[in-house]
Amino acid sequence: MGLIVDNFAGGGGASVGIEQAMGRPIDIAINHDPEATAMHMVNHPKTRHYTEDVWEIDPVKVCGGQPVDLAWFSPDCKHFSKAKGGKPKSKKIRGLAWVAIRWAVMVRPSVIILENVEEFKTWGPLDDDGNIIDGRKGETFHSFVEQLKNLGYKVDYQELVACDFGAPTTRKRFFLVARSDGKEIIWPKKTHGPGLKPYKTAASIINWNLPCPSIFDTTEDIKEKYGIRAVRPLAQNTMNRIARGLKKFVMDNPKPYIVDGKHTPFMTAIGQTGFTADRSYGCNEPIRTIVSKAEQCLIMPTLIQYHTETQKDEVRGQNIDEPIMTIDSNPRYGLVTAFIQKYFGGGYTGAGSKMDDPLGTVTAVDHNSLCLAYLIKYYGQGIGQPANNPMGTITSKERFGLVTVHGIDYCIVDIGMRMLTPRELFNAQGFPPDYIIDHDINGKKLSKSTQVARCGNAVPPAFSRALVMANCNNKVVGVAV
Repeated sequence: MGLIVDNFAGGGGASVGIEQAMGRPIDIAINHDPEATAMHMVNHPKTRHYTEDVWEIDPVKVCGGQPVDLAWFSPDCKHFSKAKGGKPKSKKIRGLAWVAIRWAVMVRPSVIILENVEEFKTWGPLDDDGNIIDGRKGETFHSFVEQLKNLGYKVDYQELVACDFGAPTTRKRFFLVARSDGKEIIWPKKTHGPGLKPYKTAASIINWNLPCPSIFDTTEDIKEKYGIRAVRPLAQNTMNRIARGLKKFVMDNPKPYIVDGKHTPFMTAIGQTGFTADRSYGCNEPIRTIVSKAEQCLIMPTLIQYHTETQKDEVRGQNIDEPIMTIDSNPRYGLVTAFIQKYFGGGYTGAGSKMDDPLGTVTAVDHNSLCLAYLIKYYGQGIGQPANNPMGTITSKERFGLVTVHGIDYCIVDIGMRMLTPRELFNAQGFPPDYIIDHDINGKKLSKSTQVARCGNAVPPAFSRALVMANCNNKVVGVAV
């Protein structure tokens, strides 16, 4: 039985998937960051860990003469990623992938798998200012592939999307597989999507029991009500994004997402520059790419049923620009709708995304929030009905903030927003729910920003599980998950 080695192991995402596929722990994990290694150690205690620069590791020495079945490589991707924009690149960081050639020469793993962003294929030389030379894009990448082939490896590469393999995120990644054992390279078949198992969605990773404070409350109000800290007032750009998401995913959406008959949230994100496309989405979609900062937000507008008090169908209640009434557990607060808001700054004009799609890519900075809209019924000519019915179509009446559920009108009376928690983001990446993220092997507590960074830099385990099961099934010794 040969060794399994995870280079650039980080907090352990690739290792989780490999272990699920192989039915046994990985043997060696290598990472330069002590904090990342400490998180890896607490979750993978049977693995031998090296907190060192990958170039300082001697593959022959650490492997002790044993054969290597699998060597996994996830070199730093940010100096290839389009998310970095036009900033100068680092030749040193972009050259980290060459360590795979070092392993191929010195210990000749049977299978090599390399993961990176899709732009990895454009790997080429830089000018003296650290900028990509346009006419030479892909030159270094092709040299890298040719070197593997010259060493006797079969080489192939593709791009895969995590939600196609059971993770609730749309994270897209480039994968290169190289084999020296004479066997064919196999690309895993999709398990989720149209005609297959349904996608796991953003809604599936949300803890709906956590408070989602009103965007109209002050920081002091929120502290008094919930005992938590929240930034208020929100920036005008943030409010604009919430408004766009509210219109798209609640007011103009014929089928807003409702959780447990109460919630129809949407998601949005903050922070990262360089994006001008629609970054909000519904909770019924896979979550978008998770980065290493907190970006994902949940938006929850409150819709309250209208009660007609005059012949002109005026409402009992309040306007959205007035102080918000207390929202309690009374049944009159029938529906809560939601979407994901994503904060990327830089003139972002998107509306967010739905809850019944996978979440987008999780990054190393927290940019994602949950938005909730609270609804109360409007009693006009229609007949009242239980509040746990599905959300219906939007009426064509010219009344701002009015939503129709099976012919019954609701008005928006409050909008809540909170950032997604580190646990929710790890769930979105597809980590096991019991994966330890809040402390390391030494018992040291990890800050939320550190947890999010570990998550955003992680490989969704669904990727490594699918690839390893397809290409290393003859090496499985336990029961693959």
